Amino acid sequence: MLQYVPMHLKANLHFHSSEDPCDPIRYSLYEGIDRALSLGFDVLASTAHTRNIVTADHLAYAHARNILLIPGIEANVYETGSTKYSHVVILNCDERVHAVRTFDDLARYREERPDCFVLAAHPYFYGTFSLGSLLERYIHLFDAIELSWFYTRWFNRNVHGARVAQAFDKPFVATSDTHFFDFMHTNYVTADATERTIPAFFAALHAHRYKNTTSPRSLSNIFGTFAVRTLALRFRKMLAAREGQTPF
Repeated sequence: MLQYVPMHLKANLHFHSSEDPCDPIRYSLYEGIDRALSLGFDVLASTAHTRNIVTADHLAYAHARNILLIPGIEANVYETGSTKYSHVVILNCDERVHAVRTFDDLARYREERPDCFVLAAHPYFYGTFSLGSLLERYIHLFDAIELSWFYTRWFNRNVHGARVAQAFDKPFVATSDTHFFDFMHTNYVTADATERTIPAFFAALHAHRYKNTTSPRSLSNIFGTFAVRTLALRFRKMLAAREGQTPF
């Protein structure tokens, strides 16, 4: 019997860049691809808020550098009749993903696009944008749960996510939710795939053939990061207001 030699694919599955319509980020997706290459990544998923920003040029640029670029989106998904949205990362998506507004829409999209991969982003973290109890209610719509970089030795909202992942046999996948390059090389997943393709990579995650690389942050590191991000966002909103535009 022939046995495959696994390909160890190092991946960042939650990555934002300056094309993101919501968050102020200094580097472009092209620059992100270059940084991923320099750090030894094989797979990079672009997950801009509310919009799939990956173009044919991005895909060609990544391919030339032997980076498997996955088009994705961090969508705002609502329960039907609710005004509260939750962040949901949808990977390997196409233009139809922009019509996903509710969990019912997400269910239909999964039927139309069975090769997509849905990641529950930071489900139990503070903020109205986290899934919370909705994760278990709609667990059938999720392929994996995110292990967020945002934790310390004494503060760790990932614990509940780990329990749910184990209870429902879902992959629990480390990401850096990249808005700064600082955490790319400390929080990521490496999957043992049969080949260097998107379907083979997802199959490895589903089969739990992966290893997380992650480490707790210091409190000063976490709050320093969010202070910088908050100031940058306020500055962008101020400039947008002066120009009579909306930043989102």
